[in-house]
Amino acid sequence: MDAYDFDGTIYDGDSSVDFTLFCLRRRPACLLSVPRMAASAALYALGRVDKTRMKEGLFSYLRRARVDDALLGEFWDAHLRKVKAFYLERRRDDDLVISASPEFLLAPACARLGVRPPIASRVDRATGRFDGPNCHGPEKVRRLREALPGARVGAFFSDSASDAPMAQVAERAWAVSGDRVFPWPESWSAAPRRS
Repeated sequence: MDAYDFDGTIYDGDSSVDFTLFCLRRRPACLLSVPRMAASAALYALGRVDKTRMKEGLFSYLRRARVDDALLGEFWDAHLRKVKAFYLERRRDDDLVISASPEFLLAPACARLGVRPPIASRVDRATGRFDGPNCHGPEKVRRLREALPGARVGAFFSDSASDAPMAQVAERAWAVSGDRVFPWPESWSAAPRRS
């Protein structure tokens, strides 16, 4: 199987940001969460909270968003077009998306693309609370081994050096920039990671 990061890799942009903006427009009550969202980002920038806690603050708007399958469907009706051409040309049924974005958000996209369910951050769509760590960096490898013991990753694709742990467990690793795919840079394997 081949494995792919989602945001910036096969999706042009950040699906969590796009969904947040979508919810802020569709559900104006979500705007009441903006101060908490900003405070969480500031605390992370100051090194006071880890990425998981910061993202819980960013996803605090979900308490007001009333996310259901219909809202997710509306979102993907408008945003699935942002899946990159390079991916659509090579897509296979056994592809695996492994991402730090919320599982509830990516599952409908993966279903529409006709690939297996994603491994992603477990976020409660009613509260924004995480059930476990943010699925980022080494956590992606841990989650892969937990979900698919013994799985062999033929190729891994990502736009980020933070995915070096996944690149190391794949037979081949590829970096993605736009629709351009090139061999994993050596400098990315040694890049410092902030979780």
